[in-house]
Amino acid sequence: MTDLMIGPVLWEWAAFALRWLHVITAIAWIGSSFYFIALDLGLTKRAGQPAGVTGEEWQVHGGGFYHIQKYAVAPEHMPEHLTWFKWESYWTWLSGAALLVVLYWFGAELYLVDPGKADLPLWGAVAISAGTIVVGWLLYDALCRSPLGHRPTLLMGVLFVIIVAMSWGLNEVFTGRAALLHLGAFTATIMTANVAMVIIPNQKVVVADLKAGRKPDPDYGRIAKLRSTHNNYLTLPVIFLMLSNHYPLAFGTEYAWIIAALVFLMGVTIRHFFNSMHARRGRPWWTWGATAAVFAAIVALSTAPAWRVDGAEEVASAVPERHARALAAPEFEEVRNIVLGRCSMCHAEQPNWPGLASAPGGVALVTDAQIAAHARQIYLQAGVSHAMPPANLSWMEPAERALIVAWYRGLGAGPGDGETRQAALPE
Repeated sequence: MTDLMIGPVLWEWAAFALRWLHVITAIAWIGSSFYFIALDLGLTKRAGQPAGVTGEEWQVHGGGFYHIQKYAVAPEHMPEHLTWFKWESYWTWLSGAALLVVLYWFGAELYLVDPGKADLPLWGAVAISAGTIVVGWLLYDALCRSPLGHRPTLLMGVLFVIIVAMSWGLNEVFTGRAALLHLGAFTATIMTANVAMVIIPNQKVVVADLKAGRKPDPDYGRIAKLRSTHNNYLTLPVIFLMLSNHYPLAFGTEYAWIIAALVFLMGVTIRHFFNSMHARRGRPWWTWGATAAVFAAIVALSTAPAWRVDGAEEVASAVPERHARALAAPEFEEVRNIVLGRCSMCHAEQPNWPGLASAPGGVALVTDAQIAAHARQIYLQAGVSHAMPPANLSWMEPAERALIVAWYRGLGAGPGDGETRQAALPE
């Protein structure tokens, strides 16, 4: 196996490993977050509880019974062992940031920059990518520390306006896929920074006060509670935005920024139902209707007449100099015929395959420019592996796969030449 073949394969496995880590840590973080929110809302105040205890809960799981008590500030004496729930959040953000770098910064030419929206240099697009995440957190944190922090409902309204503005702005400069992903990254950064820069530090101050014999300030708990509540309502929208990149109907429309904003409203209605249920305040069934109505609006926006595949035609038509060798390769004409015959019935702006409303992943393979721009994906999905066509429904022959491999390997392309780094779909 030559270095040329090893490079792309190792790059793809590195991305896969990062994605796997990201999913594992996200499951752990979201699971613990949802558990503690439900626990906190379900605590019951009973007579005879120790001083400082605001509520307790009996639970059963795995054949055992658990008796849990919550102190409003902290117990009089710290226990010898204290479990901190923070690393799930930290590793979720770190692995997600690494994926952003691998898939969008190194793959900026195809997945981040949309020349039809803004003709940005690659370094400029990466700078905007990083800047929006950092500035977004600073703006959010400043609002929470302002007098609005004492008016949670009004603060949530202001934050929603910022989210809508951010969604619109990102969609004006990035591809639809990248815009939704970055809105999710901006929101996820807020969530992790809440843990790392507010919740955990506040808890450490309380622990230090107790060890020093001082009475902790209950305001630390109030502030941490506010940030934790925000994380509770932001979790579901973040999951949607991360998954949206696998569904062109979510990101491949000029209304993607409205769709993303509406998702945050669904996050509120869904969480409100479960929060009310866990707090034993009843089940507000109206939230189901509200969620369904918002989702119906999203579906309608995704199929509006102005719908298009995430700028695929504009991006692919602007084939950079480095892709010229793919077009000039002696095998290209045969490879083009293979792709058109075996792949383009699905990978087109208007797929001919029954049941497909859009090209899988928003990847169109109809024009020469599009085929050249997706050379690495074709190589990895239909050459190195047999992932495409699915179940080999279009009967791609071994000789055809071998020709695709020979074509790509003859280009002299590797992970550092600006080719796209992603064989499947970016997160």
